[in-house]
Formats: sequence, C-alpha cells, structure tokens
Amino acid sequence: MRTGRRLRLGSAALALGLAVVLPLAWLLAHLPTGAGLWVGRRLGELGWCLMPRRRAVTRDNLARALGPGQAPPELQRIARQSFQHLGMNIVETCTLMFRPPSVMLSRMALVNREHLEKAAAEGKGILLLSAHLGNWELLASSHALSPFDLSIVVRPLDDPLLDRIVERFRRRSGAQLIAKRRGLRDILDALRRGRMVGVLLDQNAARSEGLFAPFFGQAASTSKALAVISLRTGAPVVPVFIRRVGGGRHELEIEPAVPVPLDGDVAEYTATFNRIIEAAIRRTPEQWFWMHERWRTQPRPGTA
Repeated sequence: MRTGRRLRLGSAALALGLAVVLPLAWLLAHLPTGAGLWVGRRLGELGWCLMPRRRAVTRDNLARALGPGQAPPELQRIARQSFQHLGMNIVETCTLMFRPPSVMLSRMALVNREHLEKAAAEGKGILLLSAHLGNWELLASSHALSPFDLSIVVRPLDDPLLDRIVERFRRRSGAQLIAKRRGLRDILDALRRGRMVGVLLDQNAARSEGLFAPFFGQAASTSKALAVISLRTGAPVVPVFIRRVGGGRHELEIEPAVPVPLDGDVAEYTATFNRIIEAAIRRTPEQWFWMHERWRTQPRPGTA
C-alpha cells in the first residue's frame, strides 16, 4: 500500500512539474536564436552551480580522459563549457518539440553525404554509429536531409508518463523508435527494409551486455551489440556526428564505413568504434556529455 501511495504521489508531483515546465519550454522554443542560446548558456551555468555531483563526475571524467595532456585550468574551462553546451541543447530541443521540424532543419547541414549513399548501395541497410556529442537529439530529425528512412534505438525513461511525452515528441521527426530492451528483432527488420538504424555507443554498458574496450586509454564497458549485428547481417557501420558550429548552426559529418575485421573479431570491431568516437570527442571536447559515468563498470580484479 505504501509503495502504491508513493508511486501515486510521485506521478502527481511529476504531472504538476510538467504543468509548470511545459509552458516554459514553449516560451524557450519561440525565443530568437541568439537569445535562446544565451538563455541556454545561463541554464548551463545554473546547472553547474546546482548539480555538485554531476559537476564532480564531469571533472573526474575529464581528468581521466584528457588530464595527462591538459592543464587544470583548461579542464575546468571544458567542464563549464560542457554544461553551457547542454543548456543550449535543452533550448534547441524545446524548439524541436514545439515548432515545425523545418525550423531546426534549416540550421543543419549534412557533410559527406556520399558515404551514406555508398553504404546504402550494398543493400543491407545502414548501422549509424554516433555518440552523445553535439546536440544528439537533433539526429532523429536530421534524416530528412537524406533520402533514407531512420530508426533509432532508445532507452525508455523510467517514469512512464515522462517517457510517453518524450516519445511523442521524438516521433514528430518521422523516425521509428526501437526500445533498447528486446529490440534486436526490430533492428534486423529495419535493416532488411533498407533503413538506417542509429545507435549511440558512448555510454557505460552493463557487464552482461558489454565487453571492455579502450576509451581514452582506459578500459570502458562498451555494448558489443553493434559489432555483433553488423557481422551477422553484413550491414555497414557508418559513423555520423553532429557538431555545433556557431550562430545556432550544426553540421552532421558522415564518415566512411568502418572496415570490418577480417577475422570477424567482435572485440576488435568494438574497440575500433571507441577509437572513432574518441577522435570525434577530441575535436570538440566541450560538446560531449562528460557528466555521464562512462567508466562506472570496471573489470573484475585479475581480468583486465
């Protein structure tokens, strides 16, 4: 009974919070571009002040990844700018939610589209390798810039009400959403239909789902699913990363398909994915989601 009551109270509190937040989000969505980005940076600064745990995780991750090559003041600058960047992402996501998709699409450019076309010519669908870099929420709508349909693998949010709201807005892009849990059948079906399937591979994987591959010189538990599916289906893996380039504009850079290991080694393939993501982050480190606990799962003693 107490658990049920807590759930009802939690849902009621969330509903009340949404009743306040959604009108504010609508207002953010309708700000002029420059003003919206300014407000976004201020939101990021507020988060920097009010989220000490995430601030500590960000600093720790930066020290792990870039510490040997960067002075502490530079790491501090990147840390604060990553919060500001996330604040700008929030404002732009509001724009994506509450205004026609064409508003944000007009601010995006696709670079090296020929790599997509070459991969599509193989006729096995395309697996897109990406990361929480730049404004990754724009990736779903960006498929409108190409002639190919998109499916994206997502992790459902813990709260059902919030998950339904976010899912509704994500579907406005026209992309098919595939739940991460038990999503293999839908992924294989999408590939058979010649669709692109986007996967963000830069977050910590559960020990049962991943393998340890180098990431910024340290063992990081990484999902092996992308490598396994590519080897099983023959679908090429094409890296695509979105970056903020100033003035509210974004570039989606398409890279050539990742070479498949001759021996079909899943660990080697996955390690290559990590190297590609790491190189992309190093180009614009302030645009990565450093507050995620990327190295949370560690190898057991004696197994590294």
